[in-house]
Amino acid sequence: MAEKRSSLTEGPIAKGLFRFALPLLGSSLIQQLYNTVDLIFVGNFLGKSASAAIGSTSLVVSCIIGFFNGLGMGVGVLTAQFYGAKKNKKIKGTVHTAAGLTLLLSLIITVAGWVLCPYILKLLKIPADIQVPASTYLRIYMQSLLSIVSYNMSAGVLRALGNSRTPMLCQLLGGIVNVAADALFICVFQLGVAGAGLATVFSQSLAAVLTIRCICRLPQDYRLELRRMTIEPGMAKAIFRIGIPEAVRSMMITFANLMVQTQINILGVNSMAAYASYVKAEGFLYLPQWAMGQANTTFVGQNLGAGNVERAEKGARTAIFMVIGITVTISAFILIFPEQVFRLFSSDPEIITLSAKLGCAAYGLYFLYGIVEVIAGAIRGAGHSTPPMVILLINMCGVRLIVLRILLCYFDSIEKIILVFPITWICSCLSMVLYYRFGKWKTSALLDGKNT
Repeated sequence: MAEKRSSLTEGPIAKGLFRFALPLLGSSLIQQLYNTVDLIFVGNFLGKSASAAIGSTSLVVSCIIGFFNGLGMGVGVLTAQFYGAKKNKKIKGTVHTAAGLTLLLSLIITVAGWVLCPYILKLLKIPADIQVPASTYLRIYMQSLLSIVSYNMSAGVLRALGNSRTPMLCQLLGGIVNVAADALFICVFQLGVAGAGLATVFSQSLAAVLTIRCICRLPQDYRLELRRMTIEPGMAKAIFRIGIPEAVRSMMITFANLMVQTQINILGVNSMAAYASYVKAEGFLYLPQWAMGQANTTFVGQNLGAGNVERAEKGARTAIFMVIGITVTISAFILIFPEQVFRLFSSDPEIITLSAKLGCAAYGLYFLYGIVEVIAGAIRGAGHSTPPMVILLINMCGVRLIVLRILLCYFDSIEKIILVFPITWICSCLSMVLYYRFGKWKTSALLDGKNT
């Protein structure tokens, strides 16, 4: 797989952002696709107990992945800025420190997860009858942690160098193997939940090996040489300074959404099913926003590294207009044809109708969250990941839970409670725009020599 890089410091801005974001969107869709296939295999061949066992581990898995995705963001921002500044030795130091951190941290968490797994499941109040299969799946999943982290770190480096296509292709091949492995281990060898876990191990290992191979084939000045893996204290500090706030943000938003989900569950089966359909449809809106936010992070990072402050600002503004246009278009389609869209996720007319009401109540303002994602991406690209974390924690956790409590005092229907989302999108967008307008995000804290 040929290594392909492109600089985002020159050329048409909108075209560059779109071409870079498209493979990122493809990667997300591929991930969603084979996650869905996993659920199909487990649900159809192993039954509801197995589905519940695997589903019960989702919060643990999300927190772990969120933590390492945050570190991957730190690696990506550093690499993008150094690439824009043409500091190849710094890129090499970042790559080798990332490799060292990947090996060390994944091994520590793998061992800790293996030992603590039964206690974690008890803490989550997992029913006793599914604790054994849940523990089996989680422990096997932990064996893929090194591969998952390696892929995310390597993909972060490649994307920072302007190559978002190769990580997508690696993930596509991993996804194909995942589907084949699910069929083999679950249907042929009949390994149960262990088979689902092993399928993940194999698919993630393949994606990791392919991306690492690409990193090892970069130009000599900054390619990965496995025998030279190290952890440079200054570089590790910079990675953690960017990555930890992003990891905390990811985990806390997951927690806040869980709190909303808990309250919706009280309203009954119809509300739960309708909300599940609402969340699935929301993916069509969120994934393009995520891709554009990630693209903007790399764009801003490269251009600030190169000293192109004006181009970084233009890129951020362009990304905002692009994400608004994309989100409004998709939202309009859902709002015009709500029943047709939600029929994809349920055949029950009552659930379809209720899901459509939820979509109509919330999706019209979803473009505001797109603005949040893009601006947060720009700020992270400048190396300032703490302000977006603070802003989103205040609004997505604090404000969201307060608004939720207020709505619950006056309403007992999900059509009203769903308003907690657009209200917090408004608050988040206003806060992020104010920081973007008046904050010092355009000043890079990474290339001043203090931390790297």
